[in-house]
Amino acid sequence: MKKMTLVIMAAGIGSRFGQGIKQLTSFGPSGEIIMHYSIYDAIEAGFERVVFVIRRNMLEDFKEAIGDRVSGKIETVYVFQELDDLPEGFAKPADRTRPWGTGQAILACRDVVDGPFAVINADDYYGKDAFRKVYAYLKQARDTADGKFHFCMAGFVLKNTLSENGGVTRGICSVDADGELISIAETKNIITTQDGPAVKEENGNIRMLDPDCLVSMNFWGFTPDFIEELGRGFVEFLEGLNGNELTAEYLLPTIIDRMLKENRVELTVLSSGDRWFGVTFREDVPVVKQEIANLIAQGVYPEDLFGK
Repeated sequence: MKKMTLVIMAAGIGSRFGQGIKQLTSFGPSGEIIMHYSIYDAIEAGFERVVFVIRRNMLEDFKEAIGDRVSGKIETVYVFQELDDLPEGFAKPADRTRPWGTGQAILACRDVVDGPFAVINADDYYGKDAFRKVYAYLKQARDTADGKFHFCMAGFVLKNTLSENGGVTRGICSVDADGELISIAETKNIITTQDGPAVKEENGNIRMLDPDCLVSMNFWGFTPDFIEELGRGFVEFLEGLNGNELTAEYLLPTIIDRMLKENRVELTVLSSGDRWFGVTFREDVPVVKQEIANLIAQGVYPEDLFGK
């Protein structure tokens, strides 16, 4: 039986601060990390399976620190995102150390995802509203019988997704009156200024942004046929590297934007009023701890999410 699945892209977790899994910062009073709160919200929304996309050498430490804690509450599966997991005819560049990106992370799930699925980052807190809305959309998800893919995305208000400690990257969305995504622009180095969010460009210019615009935080809802599409696109990506073999990444926002321009997808943006938070910089840690403490004090979460 097909199960509603949550895919968590976690191959980079533990390297954020140059440390291993066992040194991950706890944010909750019972040792919870951000990912545990996402899984808790996903279970509450109705998801039945979680797939962790990790590096193969992380498996034992990851299970001990994260997976074993939730395995009694939800079916857990592990898949591996590896630099040498490439289509036939391609080989990993000798000096490549950077991951191939979020598109390849989803491709790693090709043998375990058989129905509608959601995708999130491991180290972002999204809030309950986004999980409920994405789950409800996926329950009614359509196939490509009309010639188009039908996906969804949780959209967050830009001003609710910034860090006071440095520039961040966000996918800035253009949305039509029906809530359908028109385009998505991967925008780097968004900073907080006294006048609101802005982009600090390479030439030093500051370009102001609409604080209330919707942005992508890599919380997507897909149908399983998207994985085949990713496989075809990954071949094209690798064929077109043209000297960028060491740094280019196959990224979901870029992939979706191309599909939109080609009129091959209808993507519904589900606006969430919840405040995002996450750890982009080491200085974000005390802020996230306080955010979690506030949510527990408000009764949003128990002090011990999954019990001892």
